[in-house]
Amino acid sequence: MRLAHPGHLADWRTRLREEAPAFERTIVVTAGTCGRASGAMPLIEALRSEIDGQGFIGRIGLLITGCHGYCEAEPSLVVQPEGYFYGRLKPSDAAEIVAAAGTRGRFVERLGYKRKPGARPVRRLADLPFYRKQHRRLTEAHLGLDPERIEDYVLRGGYGALAKALFEMTASAVIEAVEASGLRGRGGAGFPTGFKWRIVRNAAGHPKHVVGNADEGDPGAYMDRGLLEGNPHAILEGMIIGAYAVGASEGCLYVRAEYPLAVANIRRAVDQARDCGLLGENILGSEFHFDVRVAQGAGAFVSGEETALIASIEGRRPHPRPRPPYPSESGLGGRPTVINNVETWANIAPIIDRGPDWFASVGAKRSRGTKIFSLVGRVRRTGLVEVPMGVSLRDIIEDIGGGALPGHTLKAVQTGGPSGGCLPAASLDVKVDYEDLARAGSIMGSGGLIVLDDRACMVDVARYFVGFAAEESCGKCAPCRIGTRRLRDMLDRIVAGLAEPADLDRLESLARTVQAASLCGLGRTAVNPVLSTLRYFCAEYKAHIEDRSCPAGVCRDLLSYAIDPGLCTGCGLCRKACPAGAITGRPRSPHAVSGERCVKCGACADACPPDVKAVRIGRAADGSPGPRRGRRRP
Repeated sequence: MRLAHPGHLADWRTRLREEAPAFERTIVVTAGTCGRASGAMPLIEALRSEIDGQGFIGRIGLLITGCHGYCEAEPSLVVQPEGYFYGRLKPSDAAEIVAAAGTRGRFVERLGYKRKPGARPVRRLADLPFYRKQHRRLTEAHLGLDPERIEDYVLRGGYGALAKALFEMTASAVIEAVEASGLRGRGGAGFPTGFKWRIVRNAAGHPKHVVGNADEGDPGAYMDRGLLEGNPHAILEGMIIGAYAVGASEGCLYVRAEYPLAVANIRRAVDQARDCGLLGENILGSEFHFDVRVAQGAGAFVSGEETALIASIEGRRPHPRPRPPYPSESGLGGRPTVINNVETWANIAPIIDRGPDWFASVGAKRSRGTKIFSLVGRVRRTGLVEVPMGVSLRDIIEDIGGGALPGHTLKAVQTGGPSGGCLPAASLDVKVDYEDLARAGSIMGSGGLIVLDDRACMVDVARYFVGFAAEESCGKCAPCRIGTRRLRDMLDRIVAGLAEPADLDRLESLARTVQAASLCGLGRTAVNPVLSTLRYFCAEYKAHIEDRSCPAGVCRDLLSYAIDPGLCTGCGLCRKACPAGAITGRPRSPHAVSGERCVKCGACADACPPDVKAVRIGRAADGSPGPRRGRRRP
């Protein structure tokens, strides 16, 4: 179907509404990457078989969607219209779920979410602790549409904002609406979106370009992937509206190749939109022409920087270049280019459809709207979280995430991915907006939140992320290419017990130099884990250097292992687990560790029964005993 007039779009939506099957119940199953990795596809096949086998075809529908956000509970599903939620399912659960749905929407108590053992299950998704305090403006749509069908998106009002922009608003009016909304770029820098668009609109040179940046390389971050897999047409509609506003005729969506499902979904969405007359010549019968191509990145972290991304799209190595000129003046092919993160693009259609005041009605004074975060690490409930900008880290980690894992205490949270800072538990009341996080020594980034508990060594954490930045550096500028490696070498010496007190001053001085002198954002922010841990966890650095000890019991070279003869039952589990043959002892007699043969792998501590905990982890410097540990490290 080719839509040659906005009225055709409205007629199509009406027809889709009239032709929609009237199911008594619809079982909505998540099938994003996280769901598929946890077994969603066998569950879907089992549900299909049970709906057919139990005679519910025509009465119970099956809707396959993208990620609903609660990734820790995958595979999961929701039974509509009641909103019943079931998580951590197996294919063998399908028969009971289908039978209950077909029996007046009965709830399966056995499969419901329980806050604690023995408690009554929470029935509805909206009442789950993970969802209750979220504000799901973007991700709520994932519950109601199949990302492979443009019809589902149109039925929910999709492309209505595009029709409104093309036929009821001038290009300047669209930019004014985005400016009035207060939308800032969701890719990390937080630059005002409307202001960037106006620069490109007024820039000389044609053709102009719009680019969607989905090069999401942060460890533990998958916000962009969730949007691309769950609602690709929302991103595409935003890009088309943005192209109309700035006068662009060509667009490119840049996705890393490690996201095969996201790539497949957005390619399908582009083809569907083109077939329907929503891309290409005379969109919706207007005089506006615009088309989009999808480019795949090879996985270089630096490609997230906009000038490096442009180089990659053009077929060159992803090396950043000095700015100015900025891409808004000279970008793709030397032409004026708007580059926005895909979450930014997904917010455009709702702003045009509902108005800037609606968008600005939630959020902080200088950071309006909602933001999607990936909440991962040592926290009870993990997944994608959408909250108003300006909420506190405590709201996200404790209220939505449920706080630290049982038996442990929260130690730190890293915001902004590998380029972000590590904030201590005492800083959980920091507001999640660009300025407050910067004052605290971190960044918003694209939205990664990594929770660390008392088992984490902050020196080791800083070393890991600096090492990541060193490996991902493009090597173009010496401060980043050499500086990040020197930082990693210094941290290697600290965790090995080879550093001296003066190294702390050298470490901070070098980090400040790399921050000030690097060419692009990768180098300038790569030092954030170092500077923030020096600021908040300096005592741990001093323990490594002055006491030659790791308080968290993580840094292998600073540890010694011993078995308490008064607690050892002689079960032999540690001796069987030791890969180096360093443990000796006869059955039912206390065992011992040979310091000369011990490789400090911690297998003995892992194998020792938790009700015994006979393995002691002490300081390697003098062999003094430390606390007994059931496990060696996170």
